[in-house]
Amino acid sequence: MSADSIKVLKNPQFDKSKWLQMPRDIIIGHDAVEQLPDVCRDLHIGRSALIISGEHTMKAAGARVLDLINESGCSTEVFMSESISLDSINEAQEAAKSHDFIIGVGGGRVIDLAKVVSYNLDQHFISVPTAASHDGIASSRASVSTEKGAVSLDAQPPSAIIADTGIIAKAPFRLMASGCADIISNRTAILDWELSHRLRGEAISEYAASLSAMTADILVKNAGLIKPGSEEAAWIVTKALVSSGVAMSIAGSSRPASGGEHKFSHALDILAPGKGLHGEQCGIGSIMTMYLHGGDWRGLRSSLKAIGAPVTPAKIGIEDETAVEALMMARKIRPERFTILDAGMERECAEKLVAMLYKE
Repeated sequence: MSADSIKVLKNPQFDKSKWLQMPRDIIIGHDAVEQLPDVCRDLHIGRSALIISGEHTMKAAGARVLDLINESGCSTEVFMSESISLDSINEAQEAAKSHDFIIGVGGGRVIDLAKVVSYNLDQHFISVPTAASHDGIASSRASVSTEKGAVSLDAQPPSAIIADTGIIAKAPFRLMASGCADIISNRTAILDWELSHRLRGEAISEYAASLSAMTADILVKNAGLIKPGSEEAAWIVTKALVSSGVAMSIAGSSRPASGGEHKFSHALDILAPGKGLHGEQCGIGSIMTMYLHGGDWRGLRSSLKAIGAPVTPAKIGIEDETAVEALMMARKIRPERFTILDAGMERECAEKLVAMLYKE
């Protein structure tokens, strides 16, 4: 929903008015999806829903969501998509125009598609993640693939999040490990934000930064509990992903969770598309940027290993030379966002950084 029409605190000497949008209802737990009709009634968002999902996620949870909404007396339509692009956004928007609200059922791409469409149409959106793969399930940003690579767009934060741990625990464990790596990489995103604040005068939100860092630390502390097929693990990771999304809502940008490690990941998406998952790539990038910041890069790497996330390019099928190229390219990704990778790096340094990932 747009905040443009709200005019408050317009004293010329002090103008700190800000509209924060966060989920109103958050339900995380076993059989949480069964509470979807109650959530819809609680939100008073209409009687017609467009369900956006994919082929596999429709089987995992979408079919049950469809039944629940139909049983509640709402009319429904299903829009199937396996990716998010400008074309799929336009197609989904056409389908959503005749409905009151949107339900996104799926992984990162499906949720991002639902967020962008709801933002463009000024509609409510309910997030029903089927995997805990990255913090997009709760954030107000979306990553969209274009011919020039991924771009980050403003999007609608969900009015509600319904995360069924039974469903999420059944997803491939690689997705959950990727979500953990995405959260742990918040640590270096915060360091980059603080660096930009010191060197470029970029505004920083201490509340958002503290929440993001705390979320990463809690996940590291509970790394031993993150195991395949565990609903407890699904609960821990999903809570962390939601907290990270809330931190971005507080900041009004993705800064609390996106720094040089994300630029590295986006560069890999261009150079080696489809090889690594987003969170996996961010985790690897975070080890290297932590080293550049002079932090405990070995401890960060150990945490990722303990969870089962990859810590070298080879583990995700990417050549070391490609990772070097991604480090060199990173400064060209979102150049307006200053990170430690934007300070200038010689190729020899990039090569040493990648080689360092393999050292015990």
